[in-house]
Amino acid sequence: MTAVSTHAFYDRSTQSIASLRARAEGLQGDLARGERLTRSSQDPVAAARLRALSRADALAVVDSANANRASADLQLADDALSGFTNAIGRARELATQAANGTLNPAQRAAIGQELAQLNTGLLSLVNARDSAGHALFGGEAAGPAYTSDASGNAIYAGTAGAGQLDLGDGQSVARGVTGPEFLNFTLGGAATDLFATIKGLADALRGGSPDSAGAARNALTSLDTGLTTATTAQTVIGARLNWIELATTQSIQRGESRAIEEAAVGGTDIAATVTRLQQTMTVLEASQASLARLSGLSLFDQIR
Repeated sequence: MTAVSTHAFYDRSTQSIASLRARAEGLQGDLARGERLTRSSQDPVAAARLRALSRADALAVVDSANANRASADLQLADDALSGFTNAIGRARELATQAANGTLNPAQRAAIGQELAQLNTGLLSLVNARDSAGHALFGGEAAGPAYTSDASGNAIYAGTAGAGQLDLGDGQSVARGVTGPEFLNFTLGGAATDLFATIKGLADALRGGSPDSAGAARNALTSLDTGLTTATTAQTVIGARLNWIELATTQSIQRGESRAIEEAAVGGTDIAATVTRLQQTMTVLEASQASLARLSGLSLFDQIR
């Protein structure tokens, strides 16, 4: 009977020490991970909330990627539009020169040739690519934004809209502008565009009009309108870039709030965990010391 009791005593002592050691290791793991939950069953409500916060974090990564893409595309569009406004300014200078009545036909033809080259350069510029390699001003089209017909006229080949990118929390932004949004305008009740204006003037100065000086003067109004349209598009792009910056700032703030909540819901309370670990280690050391002393006792030591 004594042997059975002694065996049971050692079993209980070993199990108790093993339990204390496992508890200490668990607390050490909590400190290392910074998380108090290893299984949902430990706290189902907290685990569910942590899963929801984790999903929000994953969506925030996607939203951030969208914001970065939209910002990159809009910046590319803004740079290209700066090129357009510079080109329109140069076209206006050339039109002003051609409107001078003292120039001879050869001089106006030379100006017309430069305008034709300028028009070709603008066609290349409007077919620039965005950060994904798609047409920058072609909306959702995969191919070029503009093509040329047999007569050399620029024809829009893109889609009606530039497409929206989600920024999170129900917010979105158009990732760019389409060519017609800043190239097309109405003058005197008639619809036209910048390409038609510059090409028409180039053709007129190269002998396509009996009154090339008058054509140059008439083109000045169209070029002024085209410049206003292009600069307005730049203003719109600037506003969108500011909107993306604001949305990104808000997203960062929401992420920080989620991080604080995640730490509060599932994070390790460092002070409390360290205290429990110290208590557990003290009990464990005392238990091991007590078992060691009891193991060394003998009945013969007591009856000498």
